[in-house]
Amino acid sequence: MSLVTLLPFIVLIGAMFLMTRSAKKKQNAAAQMRNEMQPGTGVRTIGGMYATVKEVNEETVLLDAGPGVDLLFAKNAIGAVLGDDEYNRIVHGIEHDLKSDESVVPDDASSLTGTDEPVDASDDKAIDLGKKDAAVEPVAEPVGEPTVQPVVEPADEPAAAEPKKTDAADLKKSDGESDTK
Repeated sequence: MSLVTLLPFIVLIGAMFLMTRSAKKKQNAAAQMRNEMQPGTGVRTIGGMYATVKEVNEETVLLDAGPGVDLLFAKNAIGAVLGDDEYNRIVHGIEHDLKSDESVVPDDASSLTGTDEPVDASDDKAIDLGKKDAAVEPVAEPVGEPTVQPVVEPADEPAAAEPKKTDAADLKKSDGESDTK
């Protein structure tokens, strides 16, 4: 056999070796992380639950998930051990390291107007969002006796003004009958 025919097999075996080696490194790092857990540290389980470690045994971990809620998990079920700052930020919403050079987004639009006073909404005129017919022009009525305005129909649609012709057979049809004759 020549070296050219063996080269793909050698490359394939080398790639498999590198992939298994990196996976083993990740498994060892996760096992070391789980073994270094101490009571009082915050953890995230593989199911996404955040809790505080209460007690660590050889194969299990007792977690405090809330007031009066203690849960027993296998060590393999711990997905990540979190630092105090990260745990407090996620669970309690506490930020310790706020930087002063970061921009702060206001909760209202007062920074856009330049004043801290709320804008008075009574100055705005009421807007009518109702649908109006384009053919009928609104007419301002004088104060006093009301007048009746005639409705003007558009000249483009003469078929709409005529009543629909009906057949006697159409009137006798009941619901569900077909038009077959």
